[in-house]
Amino acid sequence: MRFLVGLIGSNIAASGSPAIHEEEARALGHHLLYQLVDLHPQGLSAASLPHLLEAAELLGFAGLNITHPCKQAVIPHLHELSGHAAAVGAVNTVVFRNGRRIGHNTDWLGFYAAYEQGLPDARRDSVLLLGAGGGGSAICYAALQLGIRRLFVFDQNQGRAEALARQFGDGRVSAVSDPLPALRSVSGLIHATPTGMTGQPGIAIPPEYLRPDLWVADIVYFPLETQLLREARQHGCRTLDGGGMAVFQAAEAFRLFTGLEPDTERMLARFRETYRG
Repeated sequence: MRFLVGLIGSNIAASGSPAIHEEEARALGHHLLYQLVDLHPQGLSAASLPHLLEAAELLGFAGLNITHPCKQAVIPHLHELSGHAAAVGAVNTVVFRNGRRIGHNTDWLGFYAAYEQGLPDARRDSVLLLGAGGGGSAICYAALQLGIRRLFVFDQNQGRAEALARQFGDGRVSAVSDPLPALRSVSGLIHATPTGMTGQPGIAIPPEYLRPDLWVADIVYFPLETQLLREARQHGCRTLDGGGMAVFQAAEAFRLFTGLEPDTERMLARFRETYRG
């Protein structure tokens, strides 16, 4: 079988998604072409989504992955949302079926599975989440499914953090206007902003606030070792890079696009080999 899929986002030239999907299809005896639609070099924005979605449908795409800055902006242009996508309030996978655009969220499952594999015994009493955008909302949802008892959310856009806290208004999620006081007491830190990814270098918090009893997870995976994770390890923190989330969310998107069952262990091994060093 042959499949045509792709990714819409900004500054995605370094994305590992084409290799992840194409190589797994090849291993299963099928052909899949994964196209990157990078908004940045073309001077486009999320406002171009209606035209891009229509073009992909006309060209016969099975579906599209969606990333920053389009995970929430794409929702008004879809016909239907899965239950998880509706709960998260963000979409990272759009499947085209019978003239309909169906939005899914596999990010939350990707983080959930990666955390359970990489930090299964880490403390889950209180966590600081940096970033309340499309990625942050998926992480918030995953964190609650993981049983994290208290989640503090910080975003440069305070209104967005407060909206996320209201969205998951069961008393466990709170918006904070300053992340540093919370960082002093929480057991874990999850970074869910574009800071540190290729093209947007930097670190979201002062490294001197890191401490050995803090675990740190980053959803950025290109580069696999971000400045945040490097500093965290130097401070003695347990860390979780974005590779596991990238692979597990891709595996679920692959299922949705193709109807085939991927081998996640093979995908993880190939990903780690590619990004080693």
